[in-house]
Amino acid sequence: MRVSPADRLPADSAPPASAEPERTGQWFGSPTGLTLTVIALAVILAASVLVAIGLGPAVIPPDETARYVWAALTGGAVSADDFTTYQIIWQVRTPRVLLAVVVGAGLSVVGVAIQAMVRNALADPFVLGVSSGASVGAVTVSVFGVLTTLGVYALSAGAFLSALAACALVYLASYTRAGLTPLRLVLTGIAMAYGFQALMSVLIYLAPDGEATSTVLFWTMGSFGAAAWGSLPLVSAVVIAGVVELRRHSRSLDVMALGDETAASLGVNTAGLRGRLFVLTSVMTGAMVAVSGAIGFVGLVMPHLVRIVVGAGHARVLTVAPLAGGVFMVWVDLVSRTLLAPRELPLGVITALVGVPVFITLMRRRGYLFGGR
Repeated sequence: MRVSPADRLPADSAPPASAEPERTGQWFGSPTGLTLTVIALAVILAASVLVAIGLGPAVIPPDETARYVWAALTGGAVSADDFTTYQIIWQVRTPRVLLAVVVGAGLSVVGVAIQAMVRNALADPFVLGVSSGASVGAVTVSVFGVLTTLGVYALSAGAFLSALAACALVYLASYTRAGLTPLRLVLTGIAMAYGFQALMSVLIYLAPDGEATSTVLFWTMGSFGAAAWGSLPLVSAVVIAGVVELRRHSRSLDVMALGDETAASLGVNTAGLRGRLFVLTSVMTGAMVAVSGAIGFVGLVMPHLVRIVVGAGHARVLTVAPLAGGVFMVWVDLVSRTLLAPRELPLGVITALVGVPVFITLMRRRGYLFGGR
């Protein structure tokens, strides 16, 4: 089997754009520390899911929540008196919490990949215009009734198809004979995002129904309110496959973050790899935005927090980031639906309230570099 030069890099190779002080992440980045970190986060994630399923307008103790979930998984019997509570747990809260785990994990991983792909510490899953493109599709479906034959899946289908169209437009507009360069890709994505946002604003302005407009504006700030078992399989499959594929390219991401010239000298075709990663991350982002709306700051902040803990090597970061992102999103969603119950806050509001101070703290943290000194 032929081994590429990128695969011969040492396990601790890391891009200077995310460099930390030598001691930062030294223990957690070791094999033992990384294993314990993954186990701890997995336990925290499982506990967070159980607690989040039980909390809401009707609070259900963890032991009762576990009993209902176990009954649903094993086909166990539930008494008539408990049937309503069982329905709330299994049909309403469980798919919502699991969707939060999937989206949180996916956004965190895509953020890691895009920051390496475009060599920009400020990049996130929405910098390439895919999110804004998906919003145009969602607005079109909600305001003008397109794809009504798909029923409850019309909004998600419209958003996903529009996201893929936005991906194609950004790709075609930024592609040159030299392939996709980081600066051209970022600038094209940002420009397209402004264009899609303008188009979305015009569609909302022309909307005949004010209620539809309110729904769309809420959706564009992120929500798991429409979560259902039917929406989980596809987005879960896309995110899991994407995480596995990105993890397989972890060494190449390390090399790519060093710069195209250095990567070329090590035998990595950055133009081709960047194109494949762009398509992969765009499909993942489109699938997530289609079921949750646009949730900012997760893909921007979580990669930096994970790098502080385990170091900058992408093999380690892509192992820990999905778990950390899942835990974070579960608690964000819990706050969203309980803080002002029965009203629900948009997820993007909470992630921004958390992400802004965290990001400012990171910038002021001595020794942590956002792409240079």
